[in-house]
Amino acid sequence: MNVRERMSPNSIWRMMQPWRLPAAAALAIATCFASANAGSDTGVGPKSGLPVPRFVSLKPDRVNVRGGPTRDHEVTYVYTRAGLPVEITAESDNWRRIRDWEGSEGWVYHSLLSGKRTALLAPKDKTQLVPLYDNSDGDGAVVAQLQAGVQASVKRCTGVWCRIAGPRFDGWVRQEQLWGVYANEKIE
Repeated sequence: MNVRERMSPNSIWRMMQPWRLPAAAALAIATCFASANAGSDTGVGPKSGLPVPRFVSLKPDRVNVRGGPTRDHEVTYVYTRAGLPVEITAESDNWRRIRDWEGSEGWVYHSLLSGKRTALLAPKDKTQLVPLYDNSDGDGAVVAQLQAGVQASVKRCTGVWCRIAGPRFDGWVRQEQLWGVYANEKIE
C-alpha cells in the first residue's frame, strides 16, 4: 500500500533551483531553517516546550508535506494514511519538521499531528515475521506472527518490550523491532 505520494521530479527540480528564488526569499528560507535547527539542538521545542526529537503520529488520512515551514512552500509529497508514526526533528512557529520510517523529511502544520503513539513493525530482515507474545517476558505463547510494515498502536513499553494492538491483534513485541519508539524508552 502506497501511503506517500511524491511530487514529480521536474516540479522538485524547479523548486530547488536557487536562481528561481528572489534573494530576500532565499534569505527568509535560510533563516527559518536556522531557527528551526537551533531549537532542535536544545532538546526542547522552542514553541511547544516538548522534547525534540519525539515520535507522534499523523492525525488525518491525508497530510501534505512541504519543503519549508509555510504554506507558501510547495507540497513535496502527501501521506495518505492516518496514524502513521513520524518523528518531529524541529519546530518553527506552528510547523513541525518530520522524518518518516524511510528517512524522508519535510514540514507539516502542527494540527495535523497527534500525540497518540503508534509504531511500524521494522525487523532487521524485512522478510522475517515478528512474533507477538501474550506477555512481556519472551517465555509466553506466540499469539501472532506479524509482517514488517504492520502499523500498531503503542499501549505500553518497558524499555525492552512494548505492548501493541491493532485490528485482530494485541500482545507484546521486542521494542527493538519497532519504528516509532526509542531504544530503552518507557511508555506508561
